[in-house]
Amino acid sequence: MRGLIVDYVGVLDGTEEDQRRWKDLFAAARANGVATAILSNDPGGAGAEGIREWEYHGIVDAVLLSGEIGTEKPEEAAFERAAAAIDLPMSDCVMVDDSILNVRAAVEAGLVGVLYQVFDRAVIEICSIFDIEGEF
Repeated sequence: MRGLIVDYVGVLDGTEEDQRRWKDLFAAARANGVATAILSNDPGGAGAEGIREWEYHGIVDAVLLSGEIGTEKPEEAAFERAAAAIDLPMSDCVMVDDSILNVRAAVEAGLVGVLYQVFDRAVIEICSIFDIEGEF
């Protein structure tokens, strides 16, 4: 696996502490050669600047918002667009989402799916998949 794609609402928009931990995890993943992206069903526009900042500040490689790319999860085209944005095939990507419908659709599209419930559980799976070491 060489790509980590993460949902925003319900995953990355948690407490300041969780956001800090996600940022540290993204930094470790990128240092390990993993391409990163946010894929959100957000409509985009001016209200999405908080999501776009993750890309502007170099925390992730790409931010894709459904209102701007013309497709949304759980449509396969949304996962295709996210994988293409980080120059990888879907079969080389992991999708982290808090919706089981989106995780299931990602798996059916060929990605590895991780159901997000709390950071401490998800980080164990992500670190294992990408062979990342450290405390987050």
